[in-house]
Amino acid sequence: MPPGGRPLILPGVNYRFLISALLVANLIACDRPNADADAAEGETPNATVKLAAAESPPPAKKAAKRPAAKPVRKERPLPAFSGFTLDRKKISVSELLGKRLMIFFFNPEVKNAEIVATAKHGFDFPIIDDPSAKIARQLGLQVPIAIIGADSEGYVTFGMGQFPSDGPDDTRVIENMLRASLRLPELASNSEPELGTRPEAPNFEIEILDSDEGFELAAQRGKPVMLIFFLHTCPHCHDAMAAMKQAINEMPEANRPAMIGIEVTGRTAAVRAKLSELSLDFFPTGFDHDGSIRAAFGVFGGVPDTFLIDAQGRIAAHIQGWRDESDSPLLRMRLAQLGGAPVPMLLRSKGYSGNEACGVCHESEHATWMLTEHARAFDTLVKHGKTNDAECVSCHVVGYDELGGFEGQDTPQLENVGCETCHGRGGGHLSPEFVKILDYTSICVTCHDTKHSLGFEYATFLPKISHAANKHVLALPLEEKRKILAERGLRRSNLLPTAAKIVGSDACQSCHQTEYEIWRKSGHARAGESLTKKGSEGDQNCLACHTTGYGLDGGFAKGAELAAHADRGRVGCESCHGPGGDHIGEETPKFGSIVALGDKCDSCVILQICGSCHDDANDPGFEFEVEAKIEQERHGTTEPGTGTPKLANEKFEGS
Repeated sequence: MPPGGRPLILPGVNYRFLISALLVANLIACDRPNADADAAEGETPNATVKLAAAESPPPAKKAAKRPAAKPVRKERPLPAFSGFTLDRKKISVSELLGKRLMIFFFNPEVKNAEIVATAKHGFDFPIIDDPSAKIARQLGLQVPIAIIGADSEGYVTFGMGQFPSDGPDDTRVIENMLRASLRLPELASNSEPELGTRPEAPNFEIEILDSDEGFELAAQRGKPVMLIFFLHTCPHCHDAMAAMKQAINEMPEANRPAMIGIEVTGRTAAVRAKLSELSLDFFPTGFDHDGSIRAAFGVFGGVPDTFLIDAQGRIAAHIQGWRDESDSPLLRMRLAQLGGAPVPMLLRSKGYSGNEACGVCHESEHATWMLTEHARAFDTLVKHGKTNDAECVSCHVVGYDELGGFEGQDTPQLENVGCETCHGRGGGHLSPEFVKILDYTSICVTCHDTKHSLGFEYATFLPKISHAANKHVLALPLEEKRKILAERGLRRSNLLPTAAKIVGSDACQSCHQTEYEIWRKSGHARAGESLTKKGSEGDQNCLACHTTGYGLDGGFAKGAELAAHADRGRVGCESCHGPGGDHIGEETPKFGSIVALGDKCDSCVILQICGSCHDDANDPGFEFEVEAKIEQERHGTTEPGTGTPKLANEKFEGS
């Protein structure tokens, strides 16, 4: 299931209509980032549509800008459309906004339709008919099978118009294509470097075009190898190969890697002519006629797809697609490192270079960073549908709103909280004063502030992201690393303080009468009653979330009966604000003795508190509706941290 919401799919049935050009996102045959996809040839499609719904005090760091205005969207918005499902229920695209959307157009008579449909077997979806191909024409399609993705605001984020159909495991390939586009964890691959571990490259043998000699990968041991899967008509492949040619020629001959190309169509004469025409026939080329090599390396259809293999036969790096501005210098650095040559310092002088560039020389630091939540910070935005919220994005990427910094889909290498976030642009190489730091507190708090990071303590958070504190993990087996990463990804369960004593919601009433009355009418105040109605009032697992302070000092006692503890036997004030024992005393400070939530970020803080009970097991989908849910429970009547009354509004006046 996509992390931004449940996918919906709206297909149609068996009618023949011509559909015009596919103009959205990237077509898979040639991976073209940031460019309109070319029109793809295909059979006349039936109009079938499926909509699948990371020493001295530190210099001051410029505070992250959080502009109120939304950035101008470059993506194409989905057109408004509607249709009837197979059970005659009307559904429109406007009803689906707020969650990510996946649209699958297909002709069930076309061979690939069944393969592609099978690849997304885990998705639940309604089906609508498009008998006149009206929806397909609105989106400008001319292929019989296509998948289009849109974000929660209805803007197109990716498109697929070509799918493999002649390989040994096309279903798996297509599923991984979808997972990559949806930012879901891809299926396990044996050919992807992971958490500092280099897997052994699958061996293969092929015949070489225009040569009596063959090529065997295992025979290259002792020398690094650069393997590229390409399409001879793909412009991005041409750019990649031209960059490879230059990089190899600049290296000392003794340090140069062996290079082998695998062309994915197998059209011998056309490949020979095109490479010669472009002066790119500088490396041996072979073909993967049965798709077994692509399957072994997990090549999911997009090209160019490049693997850098070290002298021990292990995959050191994988470059999927090609962005010349970032990939060309990165390739030169990696090849030099693999070949034992001096690594050129090819950082961007007027911008941010990204984590991969730092990781070429700082391998262990990069590997330990991959074990942190910083490395998955952008995925959090995807999960909560906040990838276009400037306030959120500013703290989940590198160099937001700065020269040469993050610019949306054009700069995927700057997603997540990266090296340059903490060490400055280019680290010590370009920002030497920035990295003379022993205490990073002033940098951390630009994002880990009171609004977005409840309970942040530098001393306790540092070990979670410290390279030195995590270096020992690098020696562990890959499975152990995966386990550690999974555990670190769990939602924090100790956000609220526990030292004070639970006093019950009735103790809050005298000072917070208005808030109390609003809460008293809410479902939280009847949480215990809901258990009684279900006959679950004795279930200790249920009581933990339907009572206040379960098992804590002064809270609902384990083994107690709901009827005997009416005040604690419901989700009360302290379930969300923390124990009030230190708050209600006459001589105790009122501010700071309990957690105020009116000034906290819904997704960063309040969702974390709510999520301890409203989790996937008990309230699936809650995180996608958190803002609406919070609004239903909102009852603050004073400005946070001041005690000053807020301006009256209808909700409070009517209480």
